[in-house]
Amino acid sequence: MSEAGARTGILIVEDDPNIVDLIRSNLAVRGYEVIVSTDGLHALALLESERPDIVLLDLMLPEVDGFDLCRQMRERSNVGVIVVSARGGDRDKVAALNLGADDYMTKPFSIEELLARISATLRRTRPSPGADGAPTTIALAGDLEIDLAARQVRRAGEALHLTPTEFALLRELVNERGKVLTHAQLLRRVWGRGYETETEYVRVYVRRLRAKLEDGEGPPLILTQPRVGYRLAAE
Repeated sequence: MSEAGARTGILIVEDDPNIVDLIRSNLAVRGYEVIVSTDGLHALALLESERPDIVLLDLMLPEVDGFDLCRQMRERSNVGVIVVSARGGDRDKVAALNLGADDYMTKPFSIEELLARISATLRRTRPSPGADGAPTTIALAGDLEIDLAARQVRRAGEALHLTPTEFALLRELVNERGKVLTHAQLLRRVWGRGYETETEYVRVYVRRLRAKLEDGEGPPLILTQPRVGYRLAAE
Protein backbone atom coordinates (compact mmCIF):
# COMPACT_ATOMS: atom_id res chain seq x y z
CA MET A 1 0.00 0.00 0.00
CA SER A 2 2.99 2.26 -0.06
CA GLU A 3 3.11 2.86 -3.80
CA ALA A 4 3.05 6.44 -4.97
CA GLY A 5 -0.38 7.95 -4.60
CA ALA A 6 -1.69 5.13 -2.42
CA ARG A 7 -3.00 5.72 1.06
CA THR A 8 -1.04 4.54 4.08
CA GLY A 9 -2.20 1.04 5.00
CA ILE A 10 -2.59 -0.07 8.61
CA LEU A 11 -3.25 -3.67 9.63
CA ILE A 12 -5.01 -4.02 13.00
CA VAL A 13 -4.47 -7.43 14.61
CA GLU A 14 -6.96 -7.41 17.48
CA ASP A 15 -9.85 -9.62 18.61
CA ASP A 16 -11.71 -7.09 20.80
CA PRO A 17 -14.44 -5.60 18.54
CA ASN A 18 -14.77 -2.47 20.67
CA ILE A 19 -11.09 -1.62 20.33
CA VAL A 20 -11.16 -2.47 16.62
CA ASP A 21 -14.12 -0.14 16.02
CA LEU A 22 -12.48 2.68 18.00
CA ILE A 23 -9.16 2.47 16.19
CA ARG A 24 -10.60 1.80 12.74
CA SER A 25 -13.03 4.71 12.81
CA ASN A 26 -10.41 7.19 14.03
CA LEU A 27 -7.84 6.06 11.48
CA ALA A 28 -10.27 5.92 8.56
CA VAL A 29 -11.49 9.46 9.13
CA ARG A 30 -7.86 10.61 8.93
CA GLY A 31 -7.34 8.98 5.56
CA TYR A 32 -5.67 5.71 6.50
CA GLU A 33 -6.54 2.48 4.69
CA VAL A 34 -7.47 0.07 7.50
CA ILE A 35 -7.45 -3.74 7.38
CA VAL A 36 -8.46 -5.92 10.33
CA SER A 37 -7.53 -9.43 11.39
CA THR A 38 -8.77 -11.15 14.54
CA ASP A 39 -6.40 -14.11 14.34
CA GLY A 40 -2.71 -14.65 13.71
CA LEU A 41 -2.77 -16.86 10.62
CA HIS A 42 -5.04 -14.48 8.78
CA ALA A 43 -2.80 -11.59 9.84
CA LEU A 44 0.23 -13.24 8.23
CA ALA A 45 -1.73 -13.81 5.03
CA LEU A 46 -2.81 -10.15 4.97
CA LEU A 47 0.76 -9.05 5.61
CA GLU A 48 1.77 -10.87 2.42
CA SER A 49 -1.20 -9.89 0.24
CA GLU A 50 -1.94 -6.32 1.36
CA ARG A 51 1.59 -5.16 2.29
CA PRO A 52 0.51 -2.64 4.93
CA ASP A 53 2.80 0.15 6.09
CA ILE A 54 2.07 -0.34 9.81
CA VAL A 55 0.84 -3.26 11.92
CA LEU A 56 -0.93 -2.62 15.24
CA LEU A 57 -0.44 -5.93 17.02
CA ASP A 58 -2.21 -7.15 20.15
CA LEU A 59 -0.24 -9.81 22.03
CA MET A 60 -3.22 -11.57 23.64
CA LEU A 61 -4.86 -13.23 20.66
CA PRO A 62 -6.85 -16.49 20.67
CA GLU A 63 -4.97 -19.63 19.65
CA VAL A 64 -1.73 -17.82 18.84
CA ASP A 65 1.28 -16.54 20.74
CA GLY A 66 1.53 -12.81 20.08
CA PHE A 67 5.29 -12.78 20.57
CA ASP A 68 5.73 -15.56 18.02
CA LEU A 69 3.49 -13.67 15.61
CA CYS A 70 5.63 -10.56 16.08
CA ARG A 71 8.75 -12.61 15.31
CA GLN A 72 7.21 -14.10 12.17
CA MET A 73 6.11 -10.68 10.93
CA ARG A 74 9.59 -9.27 11.39
CA GLU A 75 11.15 -12.24 9.59
CA ARG A 76 8.83 -11.72 6.61
CA SER A 77 8.73 -7.95 6.32
CA ASN A 78 10.23 -4.59 7.27
CA VAL A 79 6.73 -3.31 8.07
CA GLY A 80 6.49 -1.02 11.08
CA VAL A 81 5.21 -3.05 14.03
CA ILE A 82 3.60 -1.30 16.99
CA VAL A 83 2.57 -3.66 19.76
CA VAL A 84 -0.66 -2.53 21.46
CA SER A 85 -1.21 -4.65 24.54
CA ALA A 86 -2.79 -4.73 27.99
CA ARG A 87 0.44 -6.32 29.22
CA GLY A 88 2.36 -3.35 30.56
CA GLY A 89 5.33 -5.00 32.25
CA ASP A 90 8.89 -4.14 31.28
CA ARG A 91 9.62 -7.81 30.57
CA ASP A 92 6.89 -7.97 27.91
CA LYS A 93 8.03 -4.68 26.38
CA VAL A 94 11.67 -5.77 26.16
CA ALA A 95 10.64 -9.17 24.77
CA ALA A 96 8.60 -7.53 22.00
CA LEU A 97 11.40 -5.11 21.14
CA ASN A 98 13.89 -7.98 21.07
CA LEU A 99 11.67 -9.70 18.51
CA GLY A 100 11.75 -6.64 16.26
CA ALA A 101 8.76 -4.54 17.33
CA ASP A 102 9.38 -0.86 16.60
CA ASP A 103 7.25 0.44 19.45
CA TYR A 104 5.13 -0.76 22.38
CA MET A 105 1.92 0.83 23.69
CA THR A 106 0.01 -0.21 26.79
CA LYS A 107 -3.78 -0.22 26.90
CA PRO A 108 -5.66 1.95 27.65
CA PHE A 109 -4.30 4.69 25.40
CA SER A 110 -5.55 7.86 23.77
CA ILE A 111 -6.14 8.15 20.04
CA GLU A 112 -3.80 11.17 20.03
CA GLU A 113 -1.00 9.03 21.44
CA LEU A 114 -1.67 6.27 18.91
CA LEU A 115 -1.58 8.74 16.02
CA ALA A 116 1.69 10.21 17.29
CA ARG A 117 3.24 6.73 17.52
CA ILE A 118 2.10 5.86 14.00
CA SER A 119 3.58 9.08 12.62
CA ALA A 120 6.88 8.48 14.43
CA THR A 121 7.12 4.93 13.09
CA LEU A 122 6.37 6.06 9.54
CA ARG A 123 9.15 8.65 9.76
CA ARG A 124 11.60 5.83 10.41
CA THR A 125 10.27 3.54 7.68
CA ARG A 126 10.03 6.41 5.17
CA PRO A 127 13.08 8.57 5.94
CA SER A 128 13.76 11.70 3.97
CA PRO A 129 16.61 11.47 1.46
CA GLY A 130 20.07 12.56 2.53
CA ALA A 131 21.51 15.96 1.71
CA ASP A 132 22.70 16.45 -1.84
CA GLY A 133 26.44 16.12 -2.24
CA ALA A 134 26.94 14.29 1.05
CA PRO A 135 28.86 10.99 0.87
CA THR A 136 26.47 8.08 0.82
CA THR A 137 28.80 5.09 1.32
CA ILE A 138 30.88 5.11 4.49
CA ALA A 139 33.28 2.46 5.76
CA LEU A 140 32.37 1.26 9.24
CA ALA A 141 35.03 -1.34 10.04
CA GLY A 142 36.98 -3.83 7.95
CA ASP A 143 34.76 -4.91 5.06
CA LEU A 144 31.64 -3.45 6.68
CA GLU A 145 30.11 -0.34 5.08
CA ILE A 146 26.88 1.63 5.19
CA ASP A 147 25.15 3.14 2.16
CA LEU A 148 23.03 6.01 3.48
CA ALA A 149 21.27 6.63 0.16
CA ALA A 150 20.28 2.99 -0.37
CA ARG A 151 19.57 2.53 3.37
CA GLN A 152 21.71 -0.58 3.34
CA VAL A 153 24.61 -2.09 5.26
CA ARG A 154 26.97 -4.44 3.44
CA ARG A 155 29.72 -6.80 4.53
CA ALA A 156 32.17 -7.69 1.76
CA GLY A 157 29.58 -6.42 -0.72
CA GLU A 158 26.72 -8.55 0.60
CA ALA A 159 23.71 -6.81 2.13
CA LEU A 160 22.88 -7.40 5.80
CA HIS A 161 19.25 -7.31 6.86
CA LEU A 162 18.50 -4.36 9.12
CA THR A 163 15.03 -3.20 10.05
CA PRO A 164 14.17 0.46 9.44
CA THR A 165 14.52 1.26 13.15
CA GLU A 166 17.88 -0.51 13.37
CA PHE A 167 19.11 1.43 10.34
CA ALA A 168 17.81 4.73 11.74
CA LEU A 169 19.70 4.17 14.98
CA LEU A 170 22.90 3.21 13.18
CA ARG A 171 22.61 6.24 10.90
CA GLU A 172 22.49 8.59 13.90
CA LEU A 173 25.64 7.02 15.33
CA VAL A 174 27.38 7.21 11.95
CA ASN A 175 26.45 10.85 11.44
CA GLU A 176 28.18 11.73 14.73
CA ARG A 177 30.91 9.14 14.64
CA GLY A 178 33.20 9.22 17.67
CA LYS A 179 30.83 11.43 19.64
CA VAL A 180 28.81 10.10 22.57
CA LEU A 181 25.07 10.42 21.98
CA THR A 182 22.99 10.22 25.14
CA HIS A 183 20.07 7.86 25.56
CA ALA A 184 17.70 10.83 25.38
CA GLN A 185 19.30 12.18 22.18
CA LEU A 186 19.06 8.83 20.43
CA LEU A 187 15.49 8.27 21.57
CA ARG A 188 14.42 11.72 20.40
CA ARG A 189 16.16 11.43 17.04
CA VAL A 190 15.17 7.85 16.21
CA TRP A 191 11.78 7.38 17.91
CA GLY A 192 10.68 11.00 18.39
CA ARG A 193 9.80 13.46 21.08
CA GLY A 194 8.18 11.95 24.14
CA TYR A 195 10.37 8.83 24.13
CA GLU A 196 13.29 10.34 26.05
CA THR A 197 12.77 8.17 29.14
CA GLU A 198 12.32 4.86 27.24
CA THR A 199 15.96 3.84 27.71
CA GLU A 200 15.20 0.15 27.19
CA TYR A 201 14.35 0.93 23.55
CA VAL A 202 17.93 2.06 22.90
CA ARG A 203 19.49 -0.76 24.91
CA VAL A 204 17.54 -3.42 23.03
CA TYR A 205 18.24 -1.97 19.59
CA VAL A 206 21.94 -1.41 20.27
CA ARG A 207 22.11 -5.06 21.30
CA ARG A 208 20.39 -6.05 18.04
CA LEU A 209 22.84 -3.95 15.99
CA ARG A 210 25.85 -5.42 17.76
CA ALA A 211 24.61 -8.95 17.08
CA LYS A 212 24.29 -8.17 13.36
CA LEU A 213 27.38 -6.00 12.81
CA GLU A 214 30.07 -7.19 15.21
CA ASP A 215 31.73 -10.56 14.61
CA GLY A 216 33.23 -10.92 18.09
CA GLU A 217 36.79 -11.10 16.74
CA GLY A 218 37.64 -7.48 16.02
CA PRO A 219 37.25 -4.43 18.28
CA PRO A 220 33.66 -3.40 19.13
CA LEU A 221 31.94 -1.08 16.69
CA ILE A 222 29.42 0.48 19.10
CA LEU A 223 30.89 1.61 22.40
CA THR A 224 28.97 2.14 25.64
CA GLN A 225 29.44 5.18 27.83
CA PRO A 226 28.05 3.84 31.14
CA ARG A 227 24.87 5.61 32.33
CA VAL A 228 25.22 8.13 29.48
CA GLY A 229 24.79 6.63 26.01
CA TYR A 230 26.65 5.21 23.02
CA ARG A 231 29.11 6.19 20.33
CA LEU A 232 30.39 4.63 17.14
CA ALA A 233 34.09 3.78 17.28
CA ALA A 234 36.26 6.33 15.50
CA GLU A 235 37.65 5.36 12.11
